[in-house]
Amino acid sequence: MNEDIRIHSWPCSYYLDASKQWIPGKLSLTPASIRFTADKTGELLVDFRLSGISEIKKESSHLIFSSLTILEKGTKHWFSSLHPNRNVVFNILEHFWREQLLCSQEAGAGAPLESSKGKELTGMLEGSQKRLEDTAKVLHSQGEQFDNIMRGLHKIEGDMDVADRLLTELESPSWWPFSTKLWKTPLEAKPKESPAAPAAKSQEGILLRIPVILTHRTDSNAKPGKLTLLPSGLEIWDCNSQLLQRFEARDVDDIRVHTPYEISIRQRFIGKPDNSYRLLAARMPEVIPILEMQFSKKIQFLEDALGFAGARKSPPADLGTSIWQA
Repeated sequence: MNEDIRIHSWPCSYYLDASKQWIPGKLSLTPASIRFTADKTGELLVDFRLSGISEIKKESSHLIFSSLTILEKGTKHWFSSLHPNRNVVFNILEHFWREQLLCSQEAGAGAPLESSKGKELTGMLEGSQKRLEDTAKVLHSQGEQFDNIMRGLHKIEGDMDVADRLLTELESPSWWPFSTKLWKTPLEAKPKESPAAPAAKSQEGILLRIPVILTHRTDSNAKPGKLTLLPSGLEIWDCNSQLLQRFEARDVDDIRVHTPYEISIRQRFIGKPDNSYRLLAARMPEVIPILEMQFSKKIQFLEDALGFAGARKSPPADLGTSIWQA
């Protein structure tokens, strides 16, 4: 992965402990590190790797000003006056930090000691996933039991209707000529037990699912979510596993690749605003080749991504650690 790529940058202030003052500048994020550069001098005041971060928190400086703190090797770095707002910066930094920790586990024995945090986080995620899977199995089993109970109740109800009809016919006078017709008509008119609704369309195979940071239309609040790629299109989910948008292949009018880590998806409408999403993700280089195959005539590489589009098509020997290798 090319570590010199600047994924995002935000104007903010950094508290320089040596001079006890706030220094205005820019906080920058790369695939493997976080940097802060002072505006006046252009000096690089902060430069540390994502794998060395122990904690990212939202805090308040002087009990008033909202700030973001990053704990790295026992040193706490304070950032304030973040634009567009603190939540956006926090969500993006935390996303790439978590993905970096997960990747550090795959590095094996050659990984530095900082990867222990990644292993710990991975263990927690795996444990949570296992518990969710067990819960889903139990709920599915209980759902089947409820279905069986409902079928049994419907059968009992049907048997009671038949018994009631027979008893009424037995109680009717033998000379009443319409007894049978009278009671059969409502029974025949009554619809039979409604068959179970046909099973929903079998779940479509998932090509790839990754965590993303998403913004909708002109909303500046970047929020965590998920992107799911399907053979027939794609789906965008929020952090609560609620489906926000499903795009069929025919619904997508254009996909723009801003950087190897950021894309935008747009659906045009006549007479009302376009439906567009902007997605940022550490694993986006895995997604773009699939989108390029599915939407070859609708995908567009912007200036900052053109070089990487060409690098992805280069011979493997020339790529080295290209971000497009999967």
